[in-house]
Amino acid sequence: MITTRTPNFNINDITGHYEHLEHLKKNGRLESYGPFSDSTGGAYLIKAESLEEAVLIGDSDPLIRSGSSTVTVKEWLTK
Repeated sequence: MITTRTPNFNINDITGHYEHLEHLKKNGRLESYGPFSDSTGGAYLIKAESLEEAVLIGDSDPLIRSGSSTVTVKEWLTK
C-alpha cells in the first residue's frame, strides 16, 4: 500500500489511520509501515489472500475514506 497525501489532507485523520494499522497488526496482517521522509505520504505492507482483498483493506483506511490521501495497492511477488 502506498498512500499519497491530497490537497485535502487533514492531520486529524491520522488517528483513524493509525487505528486501522493497529487493527491490521492485531490480526496478523500488518508486516511493516511508515511515513515517507518528505511528508508526502507513506507505505504499509500487509498480508492478504488476494489483490482484491488488499484493495478492500486499503480502501477501508479512514485516511483514504476521508479524502486526506489516496492509496495505490501493488501486489508484490516475493521470492
